[in-house]
Amino acid sequence: MEYFDHEYRVIYADTDRMGVTYYGHYFRFFEAARNEYFRALGLPYTECEKKGLFLPVGEAHAKYIAPSTYDDELIIRTSVSHLGASSIKFQYQVIRKGTDKIITTGDTLHVFVDKTLRPCRIPDEIRQKVKVHTLLRSRKP
Repeated sequence: MEYFDHEYRVIYADTDRMGVTYYGHYFRFFEAARNEYFRALGLPYTECEKKGLFLPVGEAHAKYIAPSTYDDELIIRTSVSHLGASSIKFQYQVIRKGTDKIITTGDTLHVFVDKTLRPCRIPDEIRQKVKVHTLLRSRKP
């Protein structure tokens, strides 16, 4: 799978006083899409935890291009852009459904760790199912 699309409808609780989606909620949207990406691969995150594997966030970035508001239907397109020995990087595009308009982009870097929070190698089962595919161009500083 090159990418995975997760659909989400903005609710009132997602918006701020200005009526737009609060910027911090996009990281929740990224997380939901990432979880569904793994589930679609047959690798629900709960199964990783049962095996003693965890994926804490090492870095998180977002670029806000246009706002979303209450009742907007969004697609959070998720892709793996890098797979290291013990790390995985996801890229996201938040698209207003029914258009090609990208309203937010972002990425998160995760490190596979064991129960003691020490980095560990990515299991072969995951490595075999994840396909590296870049959705976004490299960031310019």
